[in-house]
Amino acid sequence: MSAKSVHTEGWPTESREAAQLVIDKYGKPSEITESQLVWHRPGPWKRIVATKAFFDHNFPAPHHDSIESVIDYRVPPEKFSELAAFDGSVIAERTVGEVSARCHDEQANFLALNLMHDIVTGAKSVDEARAYYAKEFVDYRRKKPTPYMEGLRFAPANGSAADPDIRLISDADLERAKREGE
Repeated sequence: MSAKSVHTEGWPTESREAAQLVIDKYGKPSEITESQLVWHRPGPWKRIVATKAFFDHNFPAPHHDSIESVIDYRVPPEKFSELAAFDGSVIAERTVGEVSARCHDEQANFLALNLMHDIVTGAKSVDEARAYYAKEFVDYRRKKPTPYMEGLRFAPANGSAADPDIRLISDADLERAKREGE
């Protein structure tokens, strides 16, 4: 473990310890503020954000979420509800084309995002993904193999996942509305 980071002095223990794991692995953050540290393009990630704030999360067992790992990934709109049912700490942003997982460490984020991919591709149902998450979470503590925690098991989109949606209002309609509003 490297020396304690001065950037997390004053942070709660829960988020400070989690941030230190990222610092130990990826070094000095690209951006530093009083409340968060950001690394751009560390390892397989688009970015990692460590926050001073942490969130209590009971799935699959009580822990604290403060490390967010982000990838480029297009989630079809019809899959958003399934992802929300799977894990509230997996966040899909359609317009930007990003998916992130926020947990207590990088390995748990690998697990969550690999299962997110399984749900999106139809390899696992929400219930199957939740059960597998719990199994691997416990196996990690048993020092058993945890393949979904070792890295991403798919290739992220690498910047091409944005979904700007479909235009509904023409320039002529906008101009007409502007004139009507004068």
